[in-house]
Amino acid sequence: MSRKKWTSLEKPALSRPVLDVVESMGFELMTPVQAAAIPLLLSRKDVSAEAVTGSGKTLAFLVPLLEMLSRRSKESPWTPKEIGAIIISPTRELALQISEVLQVFLTHEQLKHLRQKLIVGGGSIEEDIKSIQNEGPTILVCTPGRLEDLFQRTGTLNLAGRVKSLEFLVLDEADRLLDLGFKTTINNILGFLPRQRRTGLFSATQTTEVTDLIRAGLRNPVLVSVKEKSTINTPSRLQNFYKIVEANDKFIALLNFLNSPSIQEAKIMIFFPTCACVEYWAGVMPHFLKQRLILSTHGKMKNKRKNVIERFRKEDRAILLCTDVLARGLDVPEIDWVIQWDPPSNAASFVHRVGRTARQGNEGYALIFLLPSEDAYVNFLKINQKVELNPLGNEFSQGQLDLKTVLEKLHKLQINDKSIFDKGVRAFVSHIRAYTKHECNAILRLKDMDLGKAATGYGLLQMPRMPELKTLKSDNFIGPDFDVDIQKLSYRNPQKEQARQEKIRAYEETGQWPTKKKHKKLTESWEQSKKNKLEGKTKKELRKAKKLRKKETEAAEEKKGKKRKTHYTQEDLEQLANDLRLFKKLKRNKISDEDFCKEMGIEDE
Repeated sequence: MSRKKWTSLEKPALSRPVLDVVESMGFELMTPVQAAAIPLLLSRKDVSAEAVTGSGKTLAFLVPLLEMLSRRSKESPWTPKEIGAIIISPTRELALQISEVLQVFLTHEQLKHLRQKLIVGGGSIEEDIKSIQNEGPTILVCTPGRLEDLFQRTGTLNLAGRVKSLEFLVLDEADRLLDLGFKTTINNILGFLPRQRRTGLFSATQTTEVTDLIRAGLRNPVLVSVKEKSTINTPSRLQNFYKIVEANDKFIALLNFLNSPSIQEAKIMIFFPTCACVEYWAGVMPHFLKQRLILSTHGKMKNKRKNVIERFRKEDRAILLCTDVLARGLDVPEIDWVIQWDPPSNAASFVHRVGRTARQGNEGYALIFLLPSEDAYVNFLKINQKVELNPLGNEFSQGQLDLKTVLEKLHKLQINDKSIFDKGVRAFVSHIRAYTKHECNAILRLKDMDLGKAATGYGLLQMPRMPELKTLKSDNFIGPDFDVDIQKLSYRNPQKEQARQEKIRAYEETGQWPTKKKHKKLTESWEQSKKNKLEGKTKKELRKAKKLRKKETEAAEEKKGKKRKTHYTQEDLEQLANDLRLFKKLKRNKISDEDFCKEMGIEDE
């Protein structure tokens, strides 16, 4: 089917200002999801759209959003205290990206009357409140947590009052919103919004949770499902590769790949399983790849993430180490390769990760490293996600590094700076624990992994203490070929080293290592710890729900005019207790009927 031009839209046609901006962006033809969703939204229908990553979903909701708000402003101009549209995004990076695209439209002379505000976590909520009050935005681009907080704040803002005229709500990357645990937050936000609104829900995959959200937030929605081909879930110009390596050779295989001549000029994203892994390898890799710019970002970096991504956008040969916080929606031009250190926690995340390349019709490549015990993952992806993986050719592995050389350097780095050793241990432990959370644990089983080889691959000086090592294989660990006293390792950072020396002196004086924790927690496995945490969270939510139901019931009864429970005085309670004692005496024949009536004050007729 041939793609339609933007100018071909009719009933209603797009306004000239919107068309001018779209044309200035270089888009002459609409993508399938744009051609399907925009006419429906403009005809006042709720839409749930499913389309593969990189298919142009952002313009699919921004264009109708601007058309709706512009038409309403012609009839009745938006006041500074009216919010006409809200766009909810799962991450700050994606919210910022949407805001940047939206701003291109709002610079047009005939669209300047519409104002936007980016509301995300990480900054001061008081500053957000002041900016909304002072700037009077018509459009909010936000993350769910911060938006919910603003709705619940009592004071001069009254955000619930500002959204009474809301025209359009957008839930972008809805499946990701739910994956990150925002279901309750989204439902709370929906409770503040008017029912007479249009809603667009955009997602890369349709899950059961997304279907539930559609029922809760959309009114008689039209479902739109657009895929480039019926046989694939990834972009059509993406080539997927895999390489099977032992755990102790994984870092070497990565370095040799990055040193290949054909990769020297490539812009690359490398996904790691945890924030700790990103921290460790970001500190180590620059010592092996001195000619390349190594950047890193993860979910715990907060405000630094924006600057890192902006720099990655500008640099042609940069390598970005990251977690799944960037697996969705991020649009960075000309990413050549996406590399995955190991399989993601679920199969859908694989599709989202590799979707960072081969966007908007460009070519792209992806590589995943697999252990020999994980070879069945190739066939699993083919069945589960319709993704074909091909073995990586030898032309991409022409580096000359070997295990001995790399280990010597990693050991030296850790000996010279204890912070690198600490990060390495945290990275390894967090990686092993994250591995236990794989959804496809029938294939990716921790008991099949050689933890000794895995620790060797991280270049650790010694095996860390963790419960998993008591029952799983860990014999093939290769440490330094000389004795290392971990307690004598020093930090290169003067402040950290001073703090360490103070702790050593305190230990020598008291015989106890100083710690902030009042009670030493018994060591438990990751699975048990996770289970306990989940049970505690569930109980907490249950108590919260009971309190909420009680308040709602009391409020409903009070509204209906029902009497509340009578409050008894202490004298009333004592009298009641005395009457009860008398009744028991009468029942046991310890008191006559006459005496009972006399005590109770009952007179015979």
